[in-house]
Amino acid sequence: MELLEFLKPMPVVGILRDIPRGAEEACVNTAVKCGLKAIEVTMNTKDAEVIIAAIKAAAKPHGIAVGAGTVRHGSDLEKAIAAGAEFIVTPNTRNEIIRLSATARIPIIPGALTPTEVQKAFDLGATAVKIFPVNCVGGPEYIKALRGPFRDIPLMACGGVNPENAASYLKAGANLLSFGASIYDPKLMAAGDWKTIADKLKTLLAAIK
Repeated sequence: MELLEFLKPMPVVGILRDIPRGAEEACVNTAVKCGLKAIEVTMNTKDAEVIIAAIKAAAKPHGIAVGAGTVRHGSDLEKAIAAGAEFIVTPNTRNEIIRLSATARIPIIPGALTPTEVQKAFDLGATAVKIFPVNCVGGPEYIKALRGPFRDIPLMACGGVNPENAASYLKAGANLLSFGASIYDPKLMAAGDWKTIADKLKTLLAAIK
């Protein structure tokens, strides 16, 4: 999959941390209804591999990409690949994870924060680089500052992305955005309140459109 090209029309990845078993179909239906095209399940979610496989099966007819996030160790990566993850996202820059993903031809978006980490991640084979936690270091202004020297490196803004600032991140030069608990609130997911989640998601995606 050419992930960046696939996500150009809607450059957003939803992060599912602590989604409960049994909520996979409701999650996919919500994404379809709202127009979200990419979902990642974090590997520190209970039964992450089973959930990834179930979401992928439900999402396949709808053309939604399903990946694995919070991939910190080689064992996480092995489990994610075995579950069928179509892309990998990490919170940090680890040579081993990036190289193994690139070798397996699976799109990899590692986390980085400093200019040195951004360049290192890209040199190792990153598809794009996740600037995390971007809200703690200046938000859109930080993306804009990085965009100056790194015009050739696709950047994903992660951390505090919301309907109020989403468009600003894209205007500042972010290629992708990702969001998590601000919309996929674990309490709402546990309660099965996908209507509230859908309302929040629609608001965010409308701000981007």
